[in-house]
Amino acid sequence: GRLLNSHAFPISEEGVFHSHRIKIKWSSALRGESNPTESNLQQQVDDRKENNVEPPELFKIEQPNPRKRKDPQEYKIVALRECPVPDQMKLCDTPEQADAYWRLHIQTIPYYNPDCECFAILLLNTRRRVKGHHLVSIGTLDSVLVHPREVFRIAIMMGGISAIILAHNHPSGDPSPSDADIKITRDLIRAGQLLKIEVLDHIIVGAQTHASLRSMGFFY
Repeated sequence: GRLLNSHAFPISEEGVFHSHRIKIKWSSALRGESNPTESNLQQQVDDRKENNVEPPELFKIEQPNPRKRKDPQEYKIVALRECPVPDQMKLCDTPEQADAYWRLHIQTIPYYNPDCECFAILLLNTRRRVKGHHLVSIGTLDSVLVHPREVFRIAIMMGGISAIILAHNHPSGDPSPSDADIKITRDLIRAGQLLKIEVLDHIIVGAQTHASLRSMGFFY
């Protein structure tokens, strides 16, 4: 598989906080928006029926364009669901524990696609205990776009995160790292050093086994 470093990475808005999946939500206080609801549209259809409008005309209801948002908005992180783990998995400082966490909580996410490469991070506190995870990107059969901005964004916003573990799957079932996997890992290590967020390891998950890039000597 290939991890591609892209500056045009599609932003993912979901992850985990305190063993929760999380998402970024914004509150909008726009007034006077005229988005038609289903009941409004049905009322227009009923009105046209009462006025003996021909049936084809019933499908020409125009939906007004919503007013563009111009004002700043307030952002916050909210929890989506609990992700309980056994006591022995709360401390995540080995490749085996990271692989077990992936199989327990990441590959069971409803929109996780085992036929595509999926890139995620595990979020750890100073004691190397898992605070949550963030599914960063879903790619194609043999590649996935990865950018430091999206990889570290949730860790920065959450606060209290001192380290992360990178993880992605290989749909082929072979966890051997590619040259692109190694390159992006080193790029993210350097980015983490600037942010003071340590990249502990990069785990590649295969069908039954996994590979640790740190254990293989690719961390330096």
